[in-house]
Amino acid sequence: MLKSTEQLKGIKDYYNSVDYIVEENVRRGLGSKVAIYSGDEQVTYEELLKKINKFGNALKDLGIERENRILQVLDDTPEFIASFYGAIKAGAVPIPVNPSMKPQDYEYFLNHSRAKVLLVEEHVWNTIKDNRERFIFLKHVIVVSETGYHKPDGMDYVEFVEPASTELKAALTTSEDPAFWLYSSGSTGNPKGVVHIQRSMEMAYKNYAKNILQINENDRTFSASKLYFAYGLGNGNYFPLSAGGSTVLLKERPTPELIFQTIEKQKPTIFFGVPTLYGALIQYVEKTGVIPDLSSVRVCVSAGEALPAKFIQRWKELFNVDILDGIGSTEALHIFLSNQMGEVKAGSTGKVVPGYKAKIVNEESRPVGVNEIGDLVISGDSVSIGYFCNLAENHHKFHGEWMYTGDKYYQDEEGYFWYCGRSDDMLKVGGIWVSPIEIESTLIRHEQVVEVAVVEAKNNNNLVHPKAFIVLKEGVEPTDALKEELKLFVKQTLAAYKYPREIEFISELPKTTTGKVQRFRLKQV
Repeated sequence: MLKSTEQLKGIKDYYNSVDYIVEENVRRGLGSKVAIYSGDEQVTYEELLKKINKFGNALKDLGIERENRILQVLDDTPEFIASFYGAIKAGAVPIPVNPSMKPQDYEYFLNHSRAKVLLVEEHVWNTIKDNRERFIFLKHVIVVSETGYHKPDGMDYVEFVEPASTELKAALTTSEDPAFWLYSSGSTGNPKGVVHIQRSMEMAYKNYAKNILQINENDRTFSASKLYFAYGLGNGNYFPLSAGGSTVLLKERPTPELIFQTIEKQKPTIFFGVPTLYGALIQYVEKTGVIPDLSSVRVCVSAGEALPAKFIQRWKELFNVDILDGIGSTEALHIFLSNQMGEVKAGSTGKVVPGYKAKIVNEESRPVGVNEIGDLVISGDSVSIGYFCNLAENHHKFHGEWMYTGDKYYQDEEGYFWYCGRSDDMLKVGGIWVSPIEIESTLIRHEQVVEVAVVEAKNNNNLVHPKAFIVLKEGVEPTDALKEELKLFVKQTLAAYKYPREIEFISELPKTTTGKVQRFRLKQV
């Protein structure tokens, strides 16, 4: 770790997470080892450190200062990792977000975060650049392009970093300084800026990757969940790099065929996915009759939502490898409850990950008994210090050392935790939080819709998807064609994964005497 040569007043010992995650590997002789496999490209630790330093220096040359925010809208590539750590090493704060959102989402991210720099894929920039005057705080746009970006509205990434020095002294930061943000959706539909500090990644790595996965420098990870997720950020970034191992990146959309091809080619030892993906992979094998070679994989991981027990059993039958199901959150950074190797109880979320504390409490915040359902609260050093500019949610979510997860759970006699649903009305679809309010606000804009309520529903595999109950205008015929039209309407307005898989037309929504929709009654339909 970086230590101050003398104690400066008001400054604790120096700590910059890049030193722990990347530079330590170069110091201990792993500089020539491949850190990143990305398609046909390979990046060693020494090369990665130079890329990090060049990006950090380029930011400083641009006039970016400590704690200035950098919005990252990037695919899973070496540029993502290099710019993420380059910003942190320079003292800036990177904020990775999904590169498949709608233009209004990026406007919100940029304005809410007060980001001065936008680092963006060319295909995304082309969809939002006409709104540039709406991005209030934005000063600089850096475009990642396969062919080079030579337009006056942005700087080409390669040309931006090329003149910069490969030597960079880490900014004067401590373990408690802000390092990066992630955005997490809320029940109001407005994403929340989750602030993580310099030590957060090291703590999540030590707690989960070392204790549960027993990761080491011989491991090569492959995550189908992308780097902009809290889950994927650990899986494909700071977990393998902290261990001195390697990561396999997949830029493209992770289809079953492409995932299996990547595993067979790159031979990862740890694979990460979400329940819906495991279901799709199993269906692909059963449909094609071809069993891919997963012999390199020693363990698989699932998170994002409860993993159906039949997926665990069928995966074991097909590939003779366990899936460790767990639960994490953007606020906790990664998994804090998990099944463990040799101790898998199918259908459960497992036990508390060493390094975290968890308890289930009632409405009075008192612990409940065994097999009694309550609210899950957790504590640990990787937990966020809070939401940016959101006092109400901070008061609601964080209570001293404890964070309320918003999940309903019970714990059995053996200490295993069992998921019972959300404490609020949020939906988790394919491992991504979805706000019903956001979907409702979109559907209500359709000319044929009078009222709408969106709730959680489950398919035959017990996986969650949005279901919309809709009251139509008088005289409008409730046809199947209209259902498909409404689904398309949502897809064209919001990110595609948010559309309601089911639509049911009803004459009126159940409400309280004060006019609030009783969603719990709709969930029983």
